[in-house]
Amino acid sequence: MSTHDLYALPADMTVWEVPASGAARFNWEYDEGRDRLLALYAKGKDKQWDAARRIEWDLPVDPMNPLGMPEELHTLYGTRSWNMMSQRERDELGRHAIAWQFSQFLHGEQGALICSARIAESVPDIDAKFYAATQVMDEARHAEVYARFLKEKVGLYYPINPHLKSLLDDTLSDGRWDFPYLGMQVLVEGLALAAFGILRDLTSVALPKQILAYVMQDEARHVAFGRMALRDHYRELTDAERAEREEFVVEGCYLMRDRLRDEEVWENFQIDKAEAREATENSEYLREFRRLLFSRIVPCIKDIGLWGPKVRTTFAEMGVLDLGDANVERLMRDDEDQAEALDRDRRIRAEERARAAEVADMVESGAEG
Repeated sequence: MSTHDLYALPADMTVWEVPASGAARFNWEYDEGRDRLLALYAKGKDKQWDAARRIEWDLPVDPMNPLGMPEELHTLYGTRSWNMMSQRERDELGRHAIAWQFSQFLHGEQGALICSARIAESVPDIDAKFYAATQVMDEARHAEVYARFLKEKVGLYYPINPHLKSLLDDTLSDGRWDFPYLGMQVLVEGLALAAFGILRDLTSVALPKQILAYVMQDEARHVAFGRMALRDHYRELTDAERAEREEFVVEGCYLMRDRLRDEEVWENFQIDKAEAREATENSEYLREFRRLLFSRIVPCIKDIGLWGPKVRTTFAEMGVLDLGDANVERLMRDDEDQAEALDRDRRIRAEERARAAEVADMVESGAEG
């Protein structure tokens, strides 16, 4: 079956072509590199994993509620449209909402795959090329994971959201080598990392918790990569160059904030958009969700030096300026620890199953004797 057969709405194109610009850069100096970035490259190699083996794909998932979330957290809960629906229609709406959200994760991961390949091609430093190559593999694995989850466990996809598409278009079409870093490593990856973390902590279902935790373990390294590379480069910018990048950050953050509106789902269910927008704006859960989504982006933007008046004003208007003081390193370590804890739990369960099977074999052998 073609993926297009599982789209809830028709995808507007089979292949999206973004014109490439900028130079591919070779570097003949192989012996010099930043110690922290080379250490991150070594970690990237060491932490590669096989999605078919590390994730327990046979764990059960209810396609009507893949994350096991209470319906009170749904955007439209309690609205006139919600109250007019049957329970079956509400369940189906919840399924579509998760399909939409994870589809944007999937499309974003393909964007990250292309951006990291572009970084490996265009970045001038050999240590950054080395690490970007490990990220290409990471992003391919993430796209594989989300595509499989949507196909096998949800049975539904949504096309790329226009706001995400616009940000990826801006990121990929700019010829300057640092823009894929800024757009993808800091903005898109930072937002994704926060979204994954919120859902990882909220879901009661083991399979999506594994997926989100393991993907986050990789993403934490990707954001660290962007911070290291851009912090060094942006110290040398002119005022005009810094202003251009700060404008890009402001526009990107507005696009990502607006991306939270799953209007494609509303359209599919013929829900009044004015009512849905009002519910989205007034939802206490979504208000906090929107704020937490910037918990990784804001401190990274401050750290790399794009902290001019326009950026600070934008973050203040969004109610996230105080997040600039967050300890990103601690957040990243927590992401790593949670993935490792899941691995330990899996090993314990596997050992318990092996012991139980051994005891059963011994009992069966004794009965036969």
